[in-house]
Amino acid sequence: METRVRRTRAGRAPEGQAAGAAGRHPVHAASGRRLGAAAPQQESAPADLRLLPPAAAAWAAAAMALGAPARVTAACVLGLLLVAGVLPALGRRPAAASPAGPRTARRLPVAAAMTLLCAAAAATLAGLHTASLRAEPWPRLEGERAEFEVTLTADPATAGHETTHGPNAPPRVLLRATASRVTGPSAGTQEVHGPVLLVVEAQRPEEWLRLLPSTQLRLRAGVRAPLPGRAAEFAAVLRVREAGSPHVVSGPNAAHRLAGSLRDGLREAASHLPGSARGLLPALVIGDGSGLGPELAEAVTVTGLTHLVVVSGAQLTLVLVVLTGAQSRAGTAERGGLAARFGLPLRATAAVGCALVAAFVLVCRPDPSVLRAAVCAGIAMLALATGRRRSLLPALAAAVLLLVLHDPTLARSFGFLLSVLATGSLLTLAPRWGAALRRRGLPGPPAEALAAAAAAHVVCAPVVTVFSASTSLVAVPCNLLAGAAVGPVVVLGWAALITAPFAMPVAIGFAWLASWPTRWIAAVARGGAALPGAELGWPGGWAGGALLAAVTVAACVLLRRVAHRPWPALCCALLLVCAVLRPLPLPRLLTGWPPPGWRLVVCDVGQGDGLVLTAGGHSALVVDTGPDPALMDRCLRELGVSHIPLLLLSHFHADHVGGLSGALRGRRVDAIESTGVRDPPGQAEFVERVAAEAGVPLVAAIPGERRRIGEELDWEVLWPPAGAAAAGLAANDASVTLLLRTGGLTVLLPGDLEPAAQQRLLATRADLSRVDVLKVPHHGSAAQEPKLFERLAPRLALVSCGEDNGYGHPAPRTLAALEEVGATVLRTDTDGALAVRAGPEGPRATVRDRPG
Repeated sequence: METRVRRTRAGRAPEGQAAGAAGRHPVHAASGRRLGAAAPQQESAPADLRLLPPAAAAWAAAAMALGAPARVTAACVLGLLLVAGVLPALGRRPAAASPAGPRTARRLPVAAAMTLLCAAAAATLAGLHTASLRAEPWPRLEGERAEFEVTLTADPATAGHETTHGPNAPPRVLLRATASRVTGPSAGTQEVHGPVLLVVEAQRPEEWLRLLPSTQLRLRAGVRAPLPGRAAEFAAVLRVREAGSPHVVSGPNAAHRLAGSLRDGLREAASHLPGSARGLLPALVIGDGSGLGPELAEAVTVTGLTHLVVVSGAQLTLVLVVLTGAQSRAGTAERGGLAARFGLPLRATAAVGCALVAAFVLVCRPDPSVLRAAVCAGIAMLALATGRRRSLLPALAAAVLLLVLHDPTLARSFGFLLSVLATGSLLTLAPRWGAALRRRGLPGPPAEALAAAAAAHVVCAPVVTVFSASTSLVAVPCNLLAGAAVGPVVVLGWAALITAPFAMPVAIGFAWLASWPTRWIAAVARGGAALPGAELGWPGGWAGGALLAAVTVAACVLLRRVAHRPWPALCCALLLVCAVLRPLPLPRLLTGWPPPGWRLVVCDVGQGDGLVLTAGGHSALVVDTGPDPALMDRCLRELGVSHIPLLLLSHFHADHVGGLSGALRGRRVDAIESTGVRDPPGQAEFVERVAAEAGVPLVAAIPGERRRIGEELDWEVLWPPAGAAAAGLAANDASVTLLLRTGGLTVLLPGDLEPAAQQRLLATRADLSRVDVLKVPHHGSAAQEPKLFERLAPRLALVSCGEDNGYGHPAPRTLAALEEVGATVLRTDTDGALAVRAGPEGPRATVRDRPG
């Protein structure tokens, strides 16, 4: 229920206030206080939902019109206008004809007409946006190389790991921009206006990453059509290959230079902090996650704390709380905070608040969640300026309506959807749930915090599942634990940001103070992500999201029914604890994985390598980590591995090291060993950075070294030879090659050795003979030395590759060569994860959920 301000008992205003009383809201003019009523009396009133239908209709219409054929959009808009024109006539019928009453009979048709008009306006704007993206010269330019002048509209970002583009691809920088001029073979020279995405392959990406929004560039690029899912956002994708330094036509404007200097100042102040706080503090304050390590970034995602590092309404609310008072007074007609302390009038307070909102958007960048929060805050400041109650739910609806009309592409933005849903849940579900918890004896602040975290998670989880194919089981407790630290971090972080340009030592002091709650948030994220059941796999897509929504509703109904019954409530709590903690016998009992007595597991990590060899108990030797941290972490969780005495990386290609943060998450890792050839340099630096952040020593493998873990696992390093880097060996040919003995089995792990290196290995190791198990080199590619297979004569050959990969792995002739030497071939792309155990007659294989 919302509340309405009621006039307090009239009192005489001071003489100095008489002249200004006419310009104030009556509740403040009658209060007898210079600052107005500090706590206006309030009474219950129905929630004002009048703006919800227009906002929802405009959102839906814009989402459907984006990318739709122009004729379809025009026909729908015309139909909406016709119906909207007819509806008001229904309100002029005689009152007796309507059972709902005369006032309702008159108002409903008009309200429906206004809703349809909003939908028509949104569809029209979305249709015009789509038409502009498809207009000439963009279709003619596709496939050509042309010269463009563009203006950046957002901060640059680095692309994902190289696995998408090949292990030797140069670093890629992504930049959103608006094209203003094009010169091409078919288009000539002409003015254009369209949003584009720049994909820059730069040997020196740091020069591109320093660019600020509003910077104008001139560049030559190949034109490609955007991917189907992004066709409503961009007119084209411009690929700039072998880029040197950016050609800047004109620098950023004064506002963005100021914002850039403030952001740089905060980063500089944070650079003096230890450990995770160095990268996490800028993410929490201004949404700059460029310094977050992959391991911490993954932990934040798993624990449902992503909204803290992308900047949302929570950060803006905390900034405004300093000015206008506690959040509990957000719905009242008065203000507290610094405004009340310094005696600022309502209008002056509103003006300062609007200035803070504008500065917040400029510094934190106009992302969808920031825009939604800024418009809501602007409407609240308008209400404050007039002395009216700040009605938050209508403000949210108005913000949605205005933003969708301003930028129809927000209608398909997941970030915007999640921001609106989270805010709506805090305004509707959270107060009711908080009141229910207080009635059951939970104190006020904990009840409100728990209700807010639960409401936001329940509403947002189905949407997150659509694109992540998983849901967090620890999001609510992690948000509760981290929530208390967010306020100090944001306030102290903004103090550091403001003081950095002219008093860096002071800014460093503020950053140091903020580092303590920042480190607490990092500890919560890592601790939650380390739990075996922190994340639950779930079907992705809209069908999976709908299924999770249905399950969530059913769970809420069940929880309400069993809340007063101790034994059913206890059983539900135990089930949840078991799902999160996943004691090792439980998954094995339910899934049969891993099989008893396993010695080696080839994890199903997609197109890459990730192998685990048991060392007894919960310890294991890990060789390579695949491209995906989540998949590697999941494999190790299922195997019950919590201690890694040695994590060996055969070489630095991303399909072997990209999942390193997943292997480190929540586990004790004693050391990381890798090849001495730092190729490619970018991935070698990535490994060094992740190892340093985790505090794990990184050493180079030594040819001929022998090691042992436990009673039944030992190995020898066969390759690369000493001086491999000086000899110019490439990454694949410098792969660390191991000959292992485990549980009576001999296993050869040759990484991605190519034929030339395979031949040299055979020549230098004449003692290399038959093995029980071979991990086929380079994912079973066609480039193999047949004599290697003949000498090894493996009984079992394991191929680790991704389903439907674009490399043709494994090659048919490689499979044929293995079969010729009598090997049984198993592959992760068709068989899933592979486990090997020692049998009476040699190795015995088990595929996931199917006996081998």
